[in-house]
Amino acid sequence: MAELNVRPLVEGRDFGIRILGLTEPDTHDPRVRDQVNALFTRHGMIVFEDVEPSGAMHVALSNIFGPMKDHPSKAVPRVDQDTMPGVIDMTCKPWPEGRIHVEGREVTQWLPWHFDHAYNNELNRAGVLRAIDIPPQDGLTGFVDGIELYERLSPDLRARIEGRNVLYRMNVIMQNFHFGAPDDYLCLAENPHADAVMEAAKDTPRAVHPAVWTRETGEKVLHVSPWMAEGIEGDETPEGDALLDAVSREIFTLARDLSYWHRWKPTDMLIWDNWRVLHAVSGHDPQYGRRMQRTTIKGDYGLGYFENGASSDNKILERTY
Repeated sequence: MAELNVRPLVEGRDFGIRILGLTEPDTHDPRVRDQVNALFTRHGMIVFEDVEPSGAMHVALSNIFGPMKDHPSKAVPRVDQDTMPGVIDMTCKPWPEGRIHVEGREVTQWLPWHFDHAYNNELNRAGVLRAIDIPPQDGLTGFVDGIELYERLSPDLRARIEGRNVLYRMNVIMQNFHFGAPDDYLCLAENPHADAVMEAAKDTPRAVHPAVWTRETGEKVLHVSPWMAEGIEGDETPEGDALLDAVSREIFTLARDLSYWHRWKPTDMLIWDNWRVLHAVSGHDPQYGRRMQRTTIKGDYGLGYFENGASSDNKILERTY
């Protein structure tokens, strides 16, 4: 086994690493797989640089981390499932209908800080993402570590939110996003597919996840998703909403210093820990297209549940970026 070429994601910080030049044969080496998984568990995110830009490599890399989870909706475009099972295809063509005004600019494909599957009782282990078509500017994917967020959250908010559970529901109507929304946030035009997503999810019960949880290694994680949040379990009051909004706003504020924003290259692939890390999308100028492909790694941290003990077999659409 060749020695892995490992570097920090950001100099001087423990969150995230880079691994350069991993090859497809490397992904089948048990020693490489064990080492990469140990690094992922410790650091929460890996950017693989200078890898073969192919769907086959995407699948091989994903398989290092566990079985893949298929997307819950058959309507979501897939890559050839015979040769690249589990790979979904997310294409934004130039001048799409969905537009957001935020931070003084008009963009498409902007998404606030969130973790995936917040609206489900189970949380997938991770996502593996790569870029096919990259806008000449922006179109970045951002990541922020929940361990660092917990450590930097103000003591007052930390004391008030710890031990609380947050209610989530699938809600892709961007006009409805409000917890922690930037002051100039405005949805100019909804994505035309949003109504279909909402219709598919209408009978699904709300999911509940702890605002703070503790890893087996002892670190506490602030794991609040401002997007999709509906309130605090047992405290859907103006006071409870104000607390959730204050925590969400502090997440946005802390992320200015703590976040890592990935500027894509075709030879990049990356994985993040969905139980620990929040992610966001910067958006980009509507005149440009953007195409991403993604796999989802199966798993569950075991702390989520549906409200009032409900269960659901509904298949709901998921937006993944």
